[in-house]
Amino acid sequence: MSEFLVIVESPAKAKTIERYLGKKYKVKASMGHLIDLPKSQMGVNIEGNYEPKYITIRGKGPILKELKMAAKKAKKIYLAADPDREGEAIAWHLAQSLAIDVTSDCRVVFNEITKDAIKESFKHPRPINMDLVDAQQARRILDRLVGYNISPLLWKKVKKGLSAGRVQSVAVRLIIDRENEINSFNPEEYWTIDGDFLKGIESFEASFFGVGGKKVELNSEVEVGEIFKQMKGNKFVVQSVTKKERKRNPAPPFTTSSLQQEAARKLNFRAKKTMMLAQQLYEGIELGKEGTVGLITYMRTDSTRVSEVAQTEANQYIETTFGSEYLLETLRKEKKQTNSQDAHEAVRPTSTLRTPQSMKEFLSRDQLRLYKLIWERFIASQMASAVMDTMSVDLKNGEVIFRANGSKIKFPGFMKVYVEGTDDQTEDRDKMLPNLIVGDEVIKKDIEPKQHFTQPPPRYTEARLVKTLEELGIGRPSTFAPTLDTIQKRGYVALDNKRFIPTELGEIIHQLILEFFPEIIDVAFTVKMEQGLDDIEDGKINWVKIIDDFYRDFEIHLQKAEKEMAEVEIKDEPAGEDCEECKSPMVFKMGRYGKFMACSNFPDCRNTKPIVKEIGVKCPKCENGNIIERKSKKRRIFYGCDQFPGCDFLSWDKPIARACPKCESLLVEKKLKKGVQVQCMECDYKEEPQS
Repeated sequence: MSEFLVIVESPAKAKTIERYLGKKYKVKASMGHLIDLPKSQMGVNIEGNYEPKYITIRGKGPILKELKMAAKKAKKIYLAADPDREGEAIAWHLAQSLAIDVTSDCRVVFNEITKDAIKESFKHPRPINMDLVDAQQARRILDRLVGYNISPLLWKKVKKGLSAGRVQSVAVRLIIDRENEINSFNPEEYWTIDGDFLKGIESFEASFFGVGGKKVELNSEVEVGEIFKQMKGNKFVVQSVTKKERKRNPAPPFTTSSLQQEAARKLNFRAKKTMMLAQQLYEGIELGKEGTVGLITYMRTDSTRVSEVAQTEANQYIETTFGSEYLLETLRKEKKQTNSQDAHEAVRPTSTLRTPQSMKEFLSRDQLRLYKLIWERFIASQMASAVMDTMSVDLKNGEVIFRANGSKIKFPGFMKVYVEGTDDQTEDRDKMLPNLIVGDEVIKKDIEPKQHFTQPPPRYTEARLVKTLEELGIGRPSTFAPTLDTIQKRGYVALDNKRFIPTELGEIIHQLILEFFPEIIDVAFTVKMEQGLDDIEDGKINWVKIIDDFYRDFEIHLQKAEKEMAEVEIKDEPAGEDCEECKSPMVFKMGRYGKFMACSNFPDCRNTKPIVKEIGVKCPKCENGNIIERKSKKRRIFYGCDQFPGCDFLSWDKPIARACPKCESLLVEKKLKKGVQVQCMECDYKEEPQS
């Protein structure tokens, strides 16, 4: 008989932890939550101090029964759910179900699933932290009060299946506000003048800076002409040379948010996929004879803090692999971020010695790619800064000044392993200038003026939206991925070229909530609520007060909305064609993924079909059909012939209405990391990339 029972959340963890603890311990999994608020009703007693009504989740009864039987046979029970608010709440529900004293040392937490971490955590059990439980309980009740009051209202006034939530409504607002900014944007004209110069046989680039030592902005072609009039001849004189040594520090280790952002930029992973893979790496991977091992620390964190043990191991690896010059002079201490709970370490590998290369045979392709990203980011964060030699040169012709900038990596430091990506990524490349000194003459080879127009702010990618939510203090690490998933599933937003655009349905719901529940989508209000939840966790305030302060005002808005919110009819637009099956008119309907065509004779006729989007290009294969934009089952856009299945032409790249000048085949637009490039489908013809 096992003396001790340990309850974790997932079976993958159970198997690993049982092996680490030995024969006296029996480890079982609760499979996440066993107890929760009911789905069929609000489950909150508003008149009774917002007391929640908890029930056993449907289908989880047998698991709870099995845990109760195991608990009767155990001398002591340890609750080892995940180390966050939600995990604390799961442990509390288990304690109540299994008659465990919450003030006893029954709670065990660990940040990584490794033998040393697990054994150490069991040396320091603690009581259940009721402040953490209350903070999680308050979040669930707040979300219930919002969702289970506004959602039925939307069903009645708009249509079934809609929902509204605190964080998701703010996310939709950000996307709609950005779209409004783009639509109202007025581009402004500006000009640049770029030149190629020669020092002997060496060529380099410089750009117009100003006149008479002052920087000048060029806003019209007339102003450009004035600059050209002031330049005489082809000779420019080097007026000044500035050389500096600049240090560049590495990015800190990953938080949940920065992991989701970087995985989107570098791996093209959606937030949901990133968290799914990270969960697998955290819970454990089978490593042959070594057994199942957790490869990364807990993936829901807003801290960049790293333990001294992990830093020491990383330093030993860096010195052995790269040399002592790549070591930090003193261990880097990451600053606590504003709004950060700092409850756990950063996301890092549990052992630096498990290199991505050594893990290759045990991981799937996507697991390996994410692990490599986490491993490299952590190693780089513990390495010496990079040193750059920079050079700035001013060239003068009369009073006109052109400026050239160059840089070269003097010492790569952390850049030998990893460089952080950006949403507007440009490659870090050496761009050195010739050896120039004051008084040197250089020759103008070519100078070209270019007209530009200011661009509107970009639409949100998943990475940009997660970053914005985090910076505003909206939501917490565990909420980002579910929020993005929900607003897409509800059909409030859609992804177009990996960027969020609001749907017609999203606009309608946003306007209703803005009119009747303005505080729900007010950023400052939502941030205040998050801070209130943090105060509950810190034991500074009672959770009932936070809920009551919110609900008293919310109830007034709710009563007003019930009386005054008009019913919104989303009318079906005529599609201008008849149904092939029953000859009734087809109409445009709003669905989960936007508009589609359906028979107006529904439900007697259930014929539907997607809206065809032509791109104005003839099919090169059958020469009879037209190329149309289509979507795969995974919602990825591709291009095919409208005569399918008679013609099977297909391209993932967008064809354009121009023939290749080299072989007369079809040209397509190939998406690059930054911009697009026109190239031939058949031969090696390529055009310069366009941003």
